[in-house]
Amino acid sequence: MAFKLIKKDKNSFARLGKLRTGHGTIQTPCFMPIATCASIKSLDSIEMEKLDADIILGNTYHLYLRPGDKIIKKLGGLHGFMNWQKPILTDSGGYQVFSLSDIREITEKGVRFRSHIDGSYHMLTPEKSVDIQLNLGSDIIMVLDECAPYPATKEYIEKSLEMTTRWAKRCLNYFEDQRSKIKDQNHNLKLKNKKLSPLLFCIVQGGTYKDLREKSAKQLLELNFDGYAIGGVSVGEPSEKMFGVVDWTAHLLPEDRPRYLMGVGKPEEIIGSVARGIDMFDCVIPSRNARHGTLYKFKNQKSKIKISRSPGEFYEILRITNSKFKVDNSPIDKNCGCFTCKNYSRAYLRHLFVSKELLAYRLATIHNLNFYLELMKRIRNSIK
Repeated sequence: MAFKLIKKDKNSFARLGKLRTGHGTIQTPCFMPIATCASIKSLDSIEMEKLDADIILGNTYHLYLRPGDKIIKKLGGLHGFMNWQKPILTDSGGYQVFSLSDIREITEKGVRFRSHIDGSYHMLTPEKSVDIQLNLGSDIIMVLDECAPYPATKEYIEKSLEMTTRWAKRCLNYFEDQRSKIKDQNHNLKLKNKKLSPLLFCIVQGGTYKDLREKSAKQLLELNFDGYAIGGVSVGEPSEKMFGVVDWTAHLLPEDRPRYLMGVGKPEEIIGSVARGIDMFDCVIPSRNARHGTLYKFKNQKSKIKISRSPGEFYEILRITNSKFKVDNSPIDKNCGCFTCKNYSRAYLRHLFVSKELLAYRLATIHNLNFYLELMKRIRNSIK
């Protein structure tokens, strides 16, 4: 079994675990910085290594369109291409197809869409999504699903989740066939250090309807996936509805498999979801907000994180372009040990943003990702 449950929190549903992959072990709960196009925007892999990230997330849709999954495969897979030797999770590409493409047609076969880059048409099927991710050399592969919009009618959501289940079965069948081929190839090559085969995660859908979430989970539990994700959240619904979905769904998922809440979130949402039994997270918030001069800071650098469904205000936000920082010679956070806080002042970082210097994005992103990764360390320590 790839996932090992180490400990449960006494006062919540929080879990401490380890997830083994071909490129290393992931300590959970974990946060995955997003490397959409084989890059954490403004950072390189060496900086991510220094930040001690266990895993990053790559985007199937974008990498398929440019430079192409077959090109990346020739260049050593995503790990070799971007010089990152730790685990990588890739999404299925479905969310981007539905959110970025002006023209798309969803059928039982898959989804036909037009590229946002050059207008060319493509067909993404469940099998092709898995194939692209195998070419990328992903450690954790996501099944193709339809991420239904919010709000949507119950009738539409039910139809959508039924097709998502059928697509998940097709992904699993194709993946198992390919996985057996990979194992045979590794055996024939007589590799001394055989990498573990990739893992396949399914995605529970159902919108904000409790009975549909239960229906989706029940259908997917009949299949043998390596991990279970909760999708279709963080698409515009308020936090209380998102937490409702997690409350309904998390306890239905297998205890011996990792649970991944897709696209969440804010620091308080992460803690609230950990308290509900979630193990894995990804979100653009820390890197995207960094590029807009929004920085995160713990209110008490040395305080422990309390695992709670409603954690309260344990951090603060700095809008670094605010004029009050113009002559502020202190670091963003004097207790933070990241490269940015060790070497540069708030005044300097503000100057870089006002001057539109590219260095501003790099320094701010380093700090915010350090905050998020430190948050996960504190969460794990609290569970311990």
